[in-house]
Amino acid sequence: MNVQKIDYHTDDETLYRLAELFKVFGDPTRIRILYTLSQKELCVQDIADNLNMTQSAISHQLRILKQAALVKFRREGKTIYYSLADDHVATIMAQGLEHVCE
Repeated sequence: MNVQKIDYHTDDETLYRLAELFKVFGDPTRIRILYTLSQKELCVQDIADNLNMTQSAISHQLRILKQAALVKFRREGKTIYYSLADDHVATIMAQGLEHVCE
């Protein structure tokens, strides 16, 4: 087994922040939203429609994902579009899926 050694500064605060990040990933609804956004940029209504959920429920979860810097948004007129914050989020999702599908 080839294990990659990670050499980051790992003080207690950094490890706490990592644990908090994984807590955000621990919710199935948020994972479904992230997976949906990994396909394309969407507005709240489109996400709600895709996941068969209310706009209110999606907005609540998006707020948590924004606070964790996992999603970003842009405004076009009155509509706000959401997407994954960066390639790191896509990589975490892809590696997680690869792991559970092995």
